[in-house]
Amino acid sequence: MKNSYPDKQRTLAGEFSVTGKGLHTGLESTVIFHPAPDNSGYKIRRVDLPDKPLIDAHAENVLSTNRGTVLSVNGIQVGTVEHALAALYANGIDNCFIDVDAPEFPILDGSSIQYVHKIIECGIQEQSMEREYYIPGQTIEYTDMLSGTRLILSPSDKFSIYTQISFDSVILDVQSANLKELSEFNQEISMCRTFVFVREIEMLLKNGLIRGGDLDNAIVIYDHPVSQSRFDQIADMIKVERRDATNLGYIMNKPLRFPNEPARHKILDILGDISLIGRFIKGMIISVCPGHKANNMFARAILEDMKTTAVTIEENV
Repeated sequence: MKNSYPDKQRTLAGEFSVTGKGLHTGLESTVIFHPAPDNSGYKIRRVDLPDKPLIDAHAENVLSTNRGTVLSVNGIQVGTVEHALAALYANGIDNCFIDVDAPEFPILDGSSIQYVHKIIECGIQEQSMEREYYIPGQTIEYTDMLSGTRLILSPSDKFSIYTQISFDSVILDVQSANLKELSEFNQEISMCRTFVFVREIEMLLKNGLIRGGDLDNAIVIYDHPVSQSRFDQIADMIKVERRDATNLGYIMNKPLRFPNEPARHKILDILGDISLIGRFIKGMIISVCPGHKANNMFARAILEDMKTTAVTIEENV
């Protein structure tokens, strides 16, 4: 009986592009996704810069994880790559060349759904080389006692992710979500948007972040009441309509897509960050209070195990 794992590498059947503003820079950018030869992995080219420098999308090239994943090689950076990479990875794309004309991928609606639609429309091409899978030789764990973050990878006959998040919030306290296998991503995870708390917005702006954030590309959570004047100031900062400061809850232009959409988005982020190990995994990930920094430290721990654990070539029988 043939199992569900492809035995050949895959790339796009054609090319596609997306255009939009960056979440943190606010700059307009266009990203073009191209087919790539076997064993290429994901490679990102800054076509707006002289000589069009290439950045290998690899966990060891992650420079920053402050509200997104930033890759850097030789001082050349590209940020907020995780949503696009999650869509490629979840749809079984091994190899892709990506051109971007700005220092950040567009945030679009804060999820991966537009990338998924484009991949489906473009199509997927099987390639000639065998796909190598990573099966952990032992349980791999990353723990941060200060934040309460914990990520665990255990061997399994299929890939899955379970996550639980917890915040000191009357609106968003404890949530969980589960991705039973990669094939569920498009229908269950890809449309789940990034989120932010109102109480974080001013500090993020002062740190040069979320300059492109708005109510069309993020779920905003208002859980600690402030005065009306203060609430108006925050609304003005992100250039959105002023609202009644007495109404706590979720603030965005489109309603929640799932009751646990924030937890589901954390699975999306994990996929994008884990894709940077450069292999598809046969294993089960359990995560508690994950974030981009922890995801990257976890990916680096996986890479260390990969140095001593042989990858396997899938044999369908």
